[in-house]
Amino acid sequence: MTTANLETKPVPALVRAKSIIDAICDGTQPRGVSDLARELGLPRSTVHGLCRTLVDLGLLVRVGQTSYAVGPHVLVWSNAFDTQNSLSQAFSEVADTFDRPEAINLSILTGREVMYVGCRPGTDPLGVRFREGLRFPAPFTATGKAIMSTMDEQSVVDLFSQEWPAPNTAASVSGLDQLLPELAETRDRGYSIDNGQLREAMTCFGAPVFSAASRHEAVAAIAIGVLGTHLTAERERAFGESATAIATELSRRLGGSSR
Repeated sequence: MTTANLETKPVPALVRAKSIIDAICDGTQPRGVSDLARELGLPRSTVHGLCRTLVDLGLLVRVGQTSYAVGPHVLVWSNAFDTQNSLSQAFSEVADTFDRPEAINLSILTGREVMYVGCRPGTDPLGVRFREGLRFPAPFTATGKAIMSTMDEQSVVDLFSQEWPAPNTAASVSGLDQLLPELAETRDRGYSIDNGQLREAMTCFGAPVFSAASRHEAVAAIAIGVLGTHLTAERERAFGESATAIATELSRRLGGSSR
C-alpha cells in the first residue's frame, strides 16, 4: 500500500510536542512547565513528560528545575531545510540550461532509500516520468548508487547488514556482494547505471552532487532516465557523460567539486 492510499491523521503526541516547541520559540526566555500547561490547555503531567522526551531528543534543553529552552537539534533541521531548498532551486536552474529531451531527477539519500526532491520532465510524452516525493530502495537506483559510491565501504555495509530491500525487478541487485562491485565500477566510470533494476524497460544514468560543506561525500545525485535496457555502449557513454556534466555544474553552483 502506498502513502497516497493512506488516510492522513495527526498523531496527538506529535501535535502536542510541536505546540510546546512553538510556544517556547515564541518567547525570548525559557518557559516553565506550569506556564506551558496553562497556555496550551494541557495537563501539567503531559507537558512534563513531553518536555523530558524532547530533552532526550535534543529538541529542548532543561534550564533550572522546571524550565525549558530550544535545544541544539533544531539547528540540524534548519540546516537541512536550507541545504535542500537551495539544492532544489539550483537543480531547477541547472537542469533548464541543458537542452536534453530526457527526464532528469534530483535525489537525496534518506537511510536505505533515495527520495526524489527535484524533477524536470522530459519532452517525450511517452518517455520516463519522475515525481517529487517518491522513495525507492537506494541499491536499485542510479542516484542511490551514485551517492553510495562516494561513501566509505563500511558505511554502505552498515546500512544493509541487517536487512536487504525486496527486489523491484528480476534485475535488482540481490545483496552487498553485487552492490559493492557496482559501486566500485561507478567510481571508476564516473557515473552509475540502473539497467532495469528499479523498473523494467528503463535505464537511468546517475552522477553524484557535492556541496561546499561536503566535498568528499555526495549530498545528492542526479539521474537521466531513458526507456530501454539494451543500449549500445556509445549511447550509454553519452548518457553517462551528460549526467556527469549536469552533476558537475550543480556541484559548482553549490560550492563543491566533482570527484
